[in-house]
Amino acid sequence: MLGVHKSTALRILQTLESARFVRRTGAGTYVLGSGLIELSELALGSMDLRQPAAAHLRALQRETGHTVHLAQLTGDEIIYIDKVDSPAFDAVKLPSRVGRAVSIYASAVGKTILAYLPRQERDRLLSHVVFERFTDTTFTDHDALEAELARIHDCGWAVDNGEHDAYVMCVAAPIRDSRGQVIAAASITAIEVIASLDQLKSNLPLLLETANKISYELGYAPPSLASADSEIRAAT
Repeated sequence: MLGVHKSTALRILQTLESARFVRRTGAGTYVLGSGLIELSELALGSMDLRQPAAAHLRALQRETGHTVHLAQLTGDEIIYIDKVDSPAFDAVKLPSRVGRAVSIYASAVGKTILAYLPRQERDRLLSHVVFERFTDTTFTDHDALEAELARIHDCGWAVDNGEHDAYVMCVAAPIRDSRGQVIAAASITAIEVIASLDQLKSNLPLLLETANKISYELGYAPPSLASADSEIRAAT
């Protein structure tokens, strides 16, 4: 891919190996090394949101029994910066992983963050999107997505009804910083054979309370849980 001679490529690999960014296997091939893991941990550790959110996310996972995610807008991408796996996924793992970008229009966390962005910023991000139909429930029309984002903005939470992976259900809620701006989203996720979307939605009070607690850690004064409950009732 670099277009260099094989001997040059070998020297580059040897340099990367000395820094532990790659590792040579017994078969003579190269794989990613521990240096990249350390680098990714440093990058994730520099995200101020992860540390104050950690205990709240783990408490939410214990209470619901489902996988919990934390996603943040980083540059032009929405990235998973933390994940607490459910023990129920010992046999079947979700495709998500920390450090991976998530679809901004076919995920609950992506739509949550999009819904609260200033219109100019949202339009800029969506201008680079090529709408692809992953499943029968994927939003592939800009106007339909905008209507969904307006609904999310009004009710304060989002769902993913198998929009990227047909078997994955998810609900998400916004996390705000000290200025009240939505900078991230927390979510509860399950495969459909373990929990339907309606079953996940029954955990919305806990999810909204958790998102409010994380927002409070970041300096935001969230509404009371009672207000959050009234929002749920009004939206459903």
